[in-house]
Amino acid sequence: MTTSRTKKKLGTVTFVGGGPGDPGLITLRAAEALADADVVVVERRLREEATAHCRADVEVVDPTRMEPAERGKALVTPAKEGRHVVRFLDGDGTLFAGLAEEAEACAKAKLTIELVPGVPSITAVPAYAGIPITDKKSHAVHIVDAGSDAPEPDWAALASASGTLVLLRCAKTIGKVAASLVEHGRRGDTPIALTAEGATRQQHTIVSTLDAVEKEAIGIAPSAVAVVGDVVRLRERLSWWETKPLFGWRVLVPRTKEQAAALSEQLVSYGAVPVEVPTIAVEPPRTPQAMDRAIRGLVSGRYAWVAFTSTNAVRAVREKIEELGLDARALAGVKVACVGEQTADAVRAWGITPELVPSGEQSSDGLLADWPAYDDVYDALDRVFLPRADIATETLVAGLGERGWQVDDVTAYRTVRAAPPPAEIREAIKTGGFDAVLFTSSSTVRNLVGIAGKPHASSVIAVIGPQTAATAEELGLRVDVTAPTPSASLLAEALAEFGRSRREADDPLPPGKANRAKATTRTKKSK
Repeated sequence: MTTSRTKKKLGTVTFVGGGPGDPGLITLRAAEALADADVVVVERRLREEATAHCRADVEVVDPTRMEPAERGKALVTPAKEGRHVVRFLDGDGTLFAGLAEEAEACAKAKLTIELVPGVPSITAVPAYAGIPITDKKSHAVHIVDAGSDAPEPDWAALASASGTLVLLRCAKTIGKVAASLVEHGRRGDTPIALTAEGATRQQHTIVSTLDAVEKEAIGIAPSAVAVVGDVVRLRERLSWWETKPLFGWRVLVPRTKEQAAALSEQLVSYGAVPVEVPTIAVEPPRTPQAMDRAIRGLVSGRYAWVAFTSTNAVRAVREKIEELGLDARALAGVKVACVGEQTADAVRAWGITPELVPSGEQSSDGLLADWPAYDDVYDALDRVFLPRADIATETLVAGLGERGWQVDDVTAYRTVRAAPPPAEIREAIKTGGFDAVLFTSSSTVRNLVGIAGKPHASSVIAVIGPQTAATAEELGLRVDVTAPTPSASLLAEALAEFGRSRREADDPLPPGKANRAKATTRTKKSK
């Protein structure tokens, strides 16, 4: 009798380049590999960028303090267990990242490997600085590693070569580099652009000449990328990243990540760095009986409509429906109205297409403007289920009543003040660490001040409407920006317009940064 053992199938190791900084530059193949990963090996500083594309159950390994041999083992061991391992690296993964050594360890273990290149900083960083590295006159590009530990290049050849010179890791050696180029024949007035923190919202570009760059580049990040040549002059017309209306602004959004997703995404499109801080926590109603009765009525066909005024209301109803062992089909025959697109998205995620979303203003008033009057000829039922927060206003109830509808106004959840944010966030709020604070309701104003204190006077205060503005002013805050109509999207747009007007007035620094710069200047003078 013979027996055979089934050989265990080995996993794979995929080396992924994440690009130079902007999370939007990750390639489709890289995102696919991360979505399929069982294990991701990634440095702490890149963890959020990598795991944004991963499953919730992915195992994350931090190799920051590992020796090269240990890093190889961290890849090989889980792959031998049949798991898909992704090694996430910044940039294109093949420059200064040790990819070759780690990949060789995997190949030696006879594992299947894949190398997914990332967008390289050589082209991406100059592009984000508004500098194409070639134009109709300059076709050649010469790339030099100018790091202090790099071999000495042939400066005579580079100085006499036509085209553009791209220098990597050059900040610490830029004085020596510039002097060597001039010494070997390059003109001292040749333009040079030095970009630090490239393709991030902390990006900073210095434009100078070979003669002057050493003094102007003091303190710039060592990993800066430099471009030398006539193409630098194009930046004056093509700078697009650093000229966004809110570029580099740290904006406090007093909402949870889930609630603030669309708003934060819009702020990012304007160049801002949004920081979400929840000021409200959601809890069940103190007495759940009314909600239980309404849900049973919803399932049994008591209502013609259900009106959702928040994603929290959608969640509360969905949880109650699922507690009964039912799903979205329980709402068959009931028309669904949503106060806005964000709430509508939460309904669609449940598998339901809402019949009514405001065509204009996304608010209770906007919903009422589109809501049909009750017609006893065409409407079999006259009752509306309105699940909402305990502190909601009566606007919708009154308006529906005027249109002939009977409303069951039910507390679906309570809003309570959230726990204070971490100490560093509270300190930043009080000391001008945030360039702007967005308030989307009066309660967010009161709650933020209650749990974290008043924002610093240098922070721009932007509010969603007159009522929120009045609350902010009552608490001693100066209101700088008010949305033209109550809409989170229009609030972000109004803040962007405020930032744009500052830039046009030749004051491009974020307010908090400008305030800190003045404080630093005063400190230096006092010394």
